[in-house]
Amino acid sequence: MIFDYPVIIHREEGSVWVSCPDVPEMASAGDTAEEAMFDAVDAMESALSFYVDQKKAIPLPKAPSSGQPVVRLPALTAAKAALWNTMVEQKVTKTEMARRLGVNRPQVDRLVDLLHRSKIEQVEHALHVLGQRIELAVVAA
Repeated sequence: MIFDYPVIIHREEGSVWVSCPDVPEMASAGDTAEEAMFDAVDAMESALSFYVDQKKAIPLPKAPSSGQPVVRLPALTAAKAALWNTMVEQKVTKTEMARRLGVNRPQVDRLVDLLHRSKIEQVEHALHVLGQRIELAVVAA
C-alpha cells in the first residue's frame, strides 16, 4: 500500500491552504505553499486518526495527476495505517489482535494510534501475525 495523498493547494488573499479530496477531514494552512505543505503531514496524520477512532478503514489515495503535489506519510505512520486497514479487512478486533500478539489491549491501541510513536519493529511484527510484511525502498527525492 502506498500512502501518498494527492492534495490541492488553494491560494487566497493573505494565506494558502491545502485540502485532500481522498481525506476531506484534512486541512492545513500557512502563509506560503511551502509552509502549508510542511504542516500538511501532521494534519493528514490527525485526519486519518479519526478513521481509526471511528473503527473505519483508512481511505487509500487515488493516483495524483501529473505534477499534482502529494502528502507522503512518514514510514511509521504508513505502516500503522497498513496495520489498521489489514485488521479492518480481516475483521480482527483490537482485543483479538492483543490475544494474537500476547500483549495487553492498550499496547494494541498504541500500535494503531497514528499519533503515537511506536517502534517500527512492533508494527512489523503485528503485520507479520496478520500475514503481511513491510517492504522498504529508498529512492531519489
